[in-house]
Amino acid sequence: MVGFANDPLRLYITFPHLRILSEIDELLKLIFYEVSCIKGSWSIPEFQWQIYTLYFERSWLSKNKEAMSEMVNKQAHTPLPNDIINSPITLEFLGLNERALVTESDQEHTILDHLQYFLLEMGNGFCFEAQQKRMLIDDDYFLCDLIFYHRILKCHVLVDLKVDKFKSKHASQLNMFLNFYKKEVMTHDDKPSIGILLYT
Repeated sequence: MVGFANDPLRLYITFPHLRILSEIDELLKLIFYEVSCIKGSWSIPEFQWQIYTLYFERSWLSKNKEAMSEMVNKQAHTPLPNDIINSPITLEFLGLNERALVTESDQEHTILDHLQYFLLEMGNGFCFEAQQKRMLIDDDYFLCDLIFYHRILKCHVLVDLKVDKFKSKHASQLNMFLNFYKKEVMTHDDKPSIGILLYT
């Protein structure tokens, strides 16, 4: 597994994927499964299934490798948000717990200062899009704290930060943001947006 240390592809697969790859002895087979996993955005169960059903050997014997690859990825399980986005999310690396009083603005700025760690904690595939996204809804302006686009799920992810306990009005506001995105922002090939409410 030393060969993965400087491999840029490792950024697109998770540690459990790498652990499965480490059990493959043949270099050609290892590279084949690594590239196939990245191209297909395979979940762990899907990845294990492809190895178990000898996808490498079947591909090797196939007369039309491209068609076989297309068929395998079409039949592969499409990852759901619960498969990809971590829950719960632990934000100790922000250092906010050392302060006596933390505002939502403090939380937001600290997350942006530590964006790389935050994205790694959230899960795989997040791309930062906006901070304090302004939305005009029923003649009033509202702000959503952080907006991401998820390249695997093909959807926007709206994150609203709260520094108090969960309240139903927080969920209602997040649903309002999601409806706004559905009506005003989504394109025909986007999947429905996901809302994440981070509260203490």
